[in-house]
Amino acid sequence: VHLVESGGGLVQPGGSLRLSCAASESITTINLMAWYRQAPGKQRELVAVIGRGTSPHYADSVKGRFTIARDNAKNTVYLQMNSLKFEDTAVYYCNAVRVGVENTWGQGTQVTVSS
Repeated sequence: VHLVESGGGLVQPGGSLRLSCAASESITTINLMAWYRQAPGKQRELVAVIGRGTSPHYADSVKGRFTIARDNAKNTVYLQMNSLKFEDTAVYYCNAVRVGVENTWGQGTQVTVSS
């Protein structure tokens, strides 16, 4: 599967953005869809992950502010980000895992939180 992220940009603290991850094929058989992020000088970290029919999981740093959702009909995964903070600034990557088959990354989209 090929993944393309979009929706990043510059936003003020407290603002919102919605990231989209469009897949080149059906995501119904993809076990896990996730968003990761990597800030300058830091390791890539898991932000949110959603399985097939399972409850999403979030990093503690984004709980209550971010929401991950998958739309199988549109082959797209979203990350709604509210109450953004300076420390949310990073490149955000979409990830898809078919267990035993593939582990695919998108090219990333930059999110910058700045006043």
